[in-house]
Amino acid sequence: MILVTGATGVVGRHAVRLLVEQGAKVAAVTRDPQADLPAEAHLVHPSEVTTLPGVEAILLSPRATGAATVDLLAHARETGATRVVVLSSLTVPYPAGHARFRQQFQAVENLAKESGLDWTILRCADFAANTLAWAGQIQATGTVRGAYPDARTSTIDERDIAAVAAIALTQPDHTGQTYLLTGEQSLSQPEKVAALGAALDRTLSFVEATPDEIRRGMLAAGLPDEVPDRLLGSLADYAREAGPTTGTVRRLLGRLPRAYATWAEDHSAAFTRKQTGS
Repeated sequence: MILVTGATGVVGRHAVRLLVEQGAKVAAVTRDPQADLPAEAHLVHPSEVTTLPGVEAILLSPRATGAATVDLLAHARETGATRVVVLSSLTVPYPAGHARFRQQFQAVENLAKESGLDWTILRCADFAANTLAWAGQIQATGTVRGAYPDARTSTIDERDIAAVAAIALTQPDHTGQTYLLTGEQSLSQPEKVAALGAALDRTLSFVEATPDEIRRGMLAAGLPDEVPDRLLGSLADYAREAGPTTGTVRRLLGRLPRAYATWAEDHSAAFTRKQTGS
């Protein structure tokens, strides 16, 4: 059985689907008993994870497991698991943003390496799905306000991360490997907005705002301090030096990674104007 933590997250959801399609037995960790996941997946509440028998491999999402990571890894080892794949960040080898976030990922990587399990680390660029945060602005005004328009990253489609994770969870060749996963096109925020406009067949615009304006808006929307801290800290550094670009996804999957434009087309419905009743 493969245990997928963060099973309703942007990567976990796709990993569950891919593993089920490949015929794997999957335990999907979620607090939602009605989660929209394949019927073949066994839904597991987080409180039940350390009592689950028969786990052979784990997809570990640090944000989903939090302080329970140590107990989860210890239980897995004691009950016969052999493999863990960790979703981490490329900021570990390429620092950007506040150090505390990078250190959190590094700490989980270290726990995996010290767990006694075979491990694989996936250090990922920013997810294409992060731009879903623009949906409300695009629906309402067709304008995205953001700071640091010159910041560039090689955003990765979360489906490609899930595909690599599925390989690492089911094939022994990736033991002890650390992979840096990015898209192959370095894009700024205005360029991503333009790609969304093309997918929607709609003229969209990007308007620069100060970091303080963006921070205040995010906090006013009820987001915790951590969210603007993560976003603005990284963007500030990527405005000075673009994030890295690798060909690792192409090498591991035998195909090009999905372009952001493809992601935009596939998710265009999320950015479409909501229809109001008459």
